[in-house]
This record gives sequence, structure tokens and C-alpha cells, in this order.
Amino acid sequence: MSSSASENPVLPTRSYRGFLFDMDGTILNSIAAAERVWGRWAEAQGLDVEKFLPFMHGKRGIDTITSLNLPGVDPAVEAEKILRGEIEDLEGVVPIPGAAEFLAALPPEQWGIVTSSPLELARARLAAAGLPQPRHLVTAEDVTVGKPDPQGYKLGAQRLGFASSDVMVFEDVSAGIKAGEASGAEVMVITETHSHPVEGGHFRIRNYLQVAPHVDADGAISIVAKA
Repeated sequence: MSSSASENPVLPTRSYRGFLFDMDGTILNSIAAAERVWGRWAEAQGLDVEKFLPFMHGKRGIDTITSLNLPGVDPAVEAEKILRGEIEDLEGVVPIPGAAEFLAALPPEQWGIVTSSPLELARARLAAAGLPQPRHLVTAEDVTVGKPDPQGYKLGAQRLGFASSDVMVFEDVSAGIKAGEASGAEVMVITETHSHPVEGGHFRIRNYLQVAPHVDADGAISIVAKA
């Protein structure tokens, strides 16, 4: 685990109207399952699996494949094959520690998920991890450009009914952090599942065990350290 993962939480002092969460690596850990499926695919394509796997996290599958410019490969066809493999392989998909309790404490209409995963996979992984299906869910099918483009987080804020500046985004990887910032939101970085240091002056927590949401009478939500 990185030094950033073991540091004390760095929390905002302001409150927000809504929260938007990335899914994989932020509220659940599907790294083992995802890397099994993508690793087999990368090996079949003759790629260096060790170098490739860090590159694919946090992006839509079709965007990852397209960016490789592999000769004779149809990104849409390959992305569909990988999707089927990921839906079939849910072994080891677990919640980030404390995530279930944190989400349960939020008003259902004031939080949502913005994920690079397709809808079918997102629902399957949430169910496998025992996490609630959100009222507001933005998936790969809802955007024309994936992270690090801010389109998904802008749409998420719109569905919540709040300005992006009144929303806190929870993310774990560079593509998502950039997307959240570009949307106009502030970003909380979750360091539980990644070994790299977190760059920049972001708010950060390792997981959700030491923090809780506090909801004011007017619906404003802040993040507080547990006593």
C-alpha cells in the first residue's frame, strides 16, 4: 500500500448537495476479476500483460481497446467479448471497507454512481458486492466520450439536480480524478486498492471506515471523521 493510503484522512470543511461515486476501486474492489479477464485478452493479443493492466483501469473498455490501434481488431466486438467475460467472472468482487454503511447513511436521491462499466456489468458487480443499486446511475452507454472527459460527471450532477460545484466526486484513478475536476466538482480520492501515490492537493481517505456522512436539516451533506 502506498504512503498516501496510510496517511490520515484529508477531509473538506464545506458541505455539498450531492455525492457522485465511481464504482470499481471506489466503492467496490473488482480488480482481481477485471485483471483476470483483461489479462487473458491482452495475452491473446500478444500484449505485455504486466504493462497493459494498469493502463485499462478507470476507462470504458471500448476506449481502452480503440487506443491500442491493434491491426484487424474491431474494438466494439472485442469490448463485447470482454464484457461477457466480466459478467461471468464475479469471484472476489467485494465492497471497499465501510462503503455499504456510508452509502446507506446518504439520502437516496442525493447520491449516484458514474462508472465506465456498461450497465449490465455495473448492476452485476454491485449485487456481487452487496451494495445498493442507486437511483442515479450513469454508465458507459450514457456517454459518447468516457473518462477522463467530464461528460459522465456532468450528466451525473444533472441527474441529481445540482450544479457540479455543489457535488463531491469520489474516485480512485487518474482518468476519473481528471474527469471529476474537469466537471467542476471537488474530488475525494480513495486510496484503498491502488499502490501508486496520489498526486495533487486532493481530499483523500483510504476507505470509509473512519468517516461518515453528516446530513443537515436542509439536506447539505458533509464528511466527518468518526470519533
